[in-house]
Amino acid sequence: MGMPGDQSVAQSASSKDIAQISLHRGLVAGLPTDRPLTIVDFLTDGSLAALCQELTRLSGVVVQLRDASGRLIERDLPTTPGHGAWRLNDAATSPPIEPGSIEIPLLLDEAPIGTIVMGPGDPALPDDARQVLQRTLVLLTRTASELCEHELELRHRLKEVGAIYKVSSMLARAVGAERVLETALESVLDAMELDAGAIMLLKQNEDGSRHHPDAQEDENDLYMAASRNLSREWITWNQPLSRGRAFDRDALQGEVVVSEDLAHDPRVLIPDRVAKEGLGATIQCGLIFQERPIGVIRLYSRQPREFSEEDRRLLRSIAHQAAVAVEQARLLQFEREEQRIQRQLQLAADVQRRMLAHKPPDVRGVEIAVRYQPSFELGGDFYDFLNLNGNMGVVVGDVVGKGIPAALLMSAVRASLRAHVQRTYDLDDVVSKVNVALCQDTLDNEFASLWYGVIDPATWRLTYCSAGHEPTFVVRAPAHRPPSRADIDELGVGGMVVGVDPSQRYQRAICDLRPRDFIIAYTDGVPDTINFSGERFGKKRLHEAVLTALKNTPDATAAHVLERIVWEQRQFAGLNTRPDDATIIVIRIGDEAARRA
Repeated sequence: MGMPGDQSVAQSASSKDIAQISLHRGLVAGLPTDRPLTIVDFLTDGSLAALCQELTRLSGVVVQLRDASGRLIERDLPTTPGHGAWRLNDAATSPPIEPGSIEIPLLLDEAPIGTIVMGPGDPALPDDARQVLQRTLVLLTRTASELCEHELELRHRLKEVGAIYKVSSMLARAVGAERVLETALESVLDAMELDAGAIMLLKQNEDGSRHHPDAQEDENDLYMAASRNLSREWITWNQPLSRGRAFDRDALQGEVVVSEDLAHDPRVLIPDRVAKEGLGATIQCGLIFQERPIGVIRLYSRQPREFSEEDRRLLRSIAHQAAVAVEQARLLQFEREEQRIQRQLQLAADVQRRMLAHKPPDVRGVEIAVRYQPSFELGGDFYDFLNLNGNMGVVVGDVVGKGIPAALLMSAVRASLRAHVQRTYDLDDVVSKVNVALCQDTLDNEFASLWYGVIDPATWRLTYCSAGHEPTFVVRAPAHRPPSRADIDELGVGGMVVGVDPSQRYQRAICDLRPRDFIIAYTDGVPDTINFSGERFGKKRLHEAVLTALKNTPDATAAHVLERIVWEQRQFAGLNTRPDDATIIVIRIGDEAARRA
């Protein structure tokens, strides 16, 4: 801020200087915008006018405070408490400045807002005393100018903080992005005393990324999110304001772009449309969130205008808040969509659980225990028990993949199997028909494995067919000794997975069951369990878990053996997550079978 020297002489404020004050600094809370600023706009209790009158009394030299127009400001002793601290004389009642007086200007942004006048004195002071008084008045004007500068800055900051607070409070209440952007635009226009503006956002691609102005020369990659005092024709016009979209590119790189006189700016591409819209100046700033451009805020003045550093700082702050609002709205939308999907998944999971057999069938001489553990809400594993004219069908299957696609494919396989078992006797024919139906409705990478067996309680004969599934195994548990690995028979006869080759032929096999036999059917999520060392649980550990359970408890039930398998699996994996769905079925042929046989 420029300050007067000790030997200041009479100065008069030019109209250009006074206009500069209004142009640069008058656009803040509590200050007029329809006229130039003057010292009167900063006076409160009249202390400065009183000080001038007190110096007059002490020195005998007339010291006056005048505004930028030369009108006299005097102390006015109040007749009512709180009123009349100072008064401004109009031009007619203000006495003229005496010849020989020295005018010491009060400056704000290098332009005068008032004057302290030191009269010639009658009688005249000695030269040294007059110089001391003049130096004192110079220091006084400097102090007063600094106070006005600080007050002006404070008022500007208060309005800036008010605008930011207004937008931030809406963000805290999670108001929608459209409402927040409209408030942000309105706040910054009011704070900067501008006439019109718009907030434009970059359109999103299908993958969620946003367009960038480098990709094209028109503005079809932008859409209007908020606007004020702009015509529909201006908003929908897709030609950019600047040549080569220089304004957009610079703004979206984090710069504040300014054109103080659009009519004479060589960068402007459409001066005719600018004139038709009645725009004189613009200031623009990008909406940047985490170094990613998402849009631009454009503000306009109807007249040419200079923009201060405070204007740029305020626009940056509001643009940042607007960017946060847009991203917050996007995240809230994702959250609502996620909640909607989760509700749908929960409903689908409930439907899938109802499709699974909740209670094993009640067959005399047979104990059944089941454990189903999906890795997600929806799983690709399935199992079923079928009543086939007194025989009991057992199915366990695994569809490729996890989640929703696997669950849908699982439903199709289960429905196809249930439809064919009612009309087809031979197991291998049932599996063949399921395979053909699945091949017709699925892609090459969509398939399923399954194991299908039927137990005849009259003969305790198990007929089965495996379609590329983990081999179900039977553990023979003699009454006189614990079983060993030699007592384990794997039931793996069948063919490849269903859903790949419609010409595939399947085989069936027979296993005669005895009392105390255990049938263990499972999906690959059991042996594929991984520990923190990257080791698989494997079939060997699965076999050992069953043998250990029967060794420790010779009369173990199906539920006891199942719990032992699950316990061994958990001990092996620890806190490591399950990579896949896991299903285990344990069937025990009891002593009742021997009596019935």
